[in-house]
Order: sequence, then structure tokens, then C-alpha cells
Amino acid sequence: MSNWQPAAIALGGNLGDPPAALCRAVEQLNEHSAIHVLAVSELYRSEAIGPSGQPDYANAVVSIVTALAPEALLTALQAIENEAGRERHVRWGARTLDLDLLLYDDLVQTSPRLSIPHIEMINRAFVLVPLSDIMPALIFPSGHTLHDALAALDNPSLLPWPDTRWQLMQQRINAGLT
Repeated sequence: MSNWQPAAIALGGNLGDPPAALCRAVEQLNEHSAIHVLAVSELYRSEAIGPSGQPDYANAVVSIVTALAPEALLTALQAIENEAGRERHVRWGARTLDLDLLLYDDLVQTSPRLSIPHIEMINRAFVLVPLSDIMPALIFPSGHTLHDALAALDNPSLLPWPDTRWQLMQQRINAGLT
């Protein structure tokens, strides 16, 4: 796997059957010829950010290795979102699936289409808590630790979202049975 780069992707959704949508997204990532999922976090429930009246979100993070450049990886993520029925009408509105590229090796990049590391990542418990499940010793490209980012949050606790489908998929991938 030369030229494969490590990356981290946040998954979220709050419409339809969110655990099923997130499971399918992880499977699609792992089925992609230029992406291999290494680890899957626990599944969490969080309150929606944005317009009021939205259902709670299901959230998770996966670590991957990829042969895709960052922009190509973003295109692949958006294709998976679109296949899941993602619509982009309201900022932070309800959605079937949201896939965010959080980290791509130690790359720091800002462009109109993509910012790496993800610009809001360190402010969101629903990203940092699942990230800590699979990368607890993470040091961000800025030199800050994941531990420090979690400690800086007002309320870093999230509720687990028990789902047998998620747990089975998580166990299979985390055991290397893909």
C-alpha cells in the first residue's frame, strides 16, 4: 500500500434510519478500491446543531487509508452522501447522511472547497469523542492533542446509540475481517 495516506472521516445523519445509513456508508467506503477502513468508533447520539425541531443525530468516526488525493476523496464522500439522498438546502439542516473529511495525514490545507483539518472539528464533541475511541493519542497538525481538545469542550459527553447492526459491522472491521 505505498502512497496510501491515513485519514479520518466523521459520519452523521438524522433522517430516516441513521444507524443503517451510517453502516451503509462505512461499507461503501470499504468497498471503494482506493479506500480501506481501518477502525470504526462507537455510535453516538447528539442534539442537532442548526435549525430547531430536528431529530437527534447519529455520529461516528472512521479511520482509513486511501490512495485518493484529498479533493478526490471529498468527491467520493459526496457521491456516497448523494446516493443516500443527501440534499443541501439549509446550512446545518437535517440530512440523511453527512460525511466530513476531518484529517488527511498531517496535511494543512484551505481552499474554497476543502479545509483540512476540518475547520469546526475541535469545537464538536460529536466528532472528538468518537475520534478518541479510535485515535486516543492523536496529535493534530497544529501540535495540540486530542486530549487537550476534549478538555477544552464545555460538555464533551455524548449518549451511546446502541444498534446491533452498527456493533456487528464495527466488530468485523475492527477485527480486520473485511
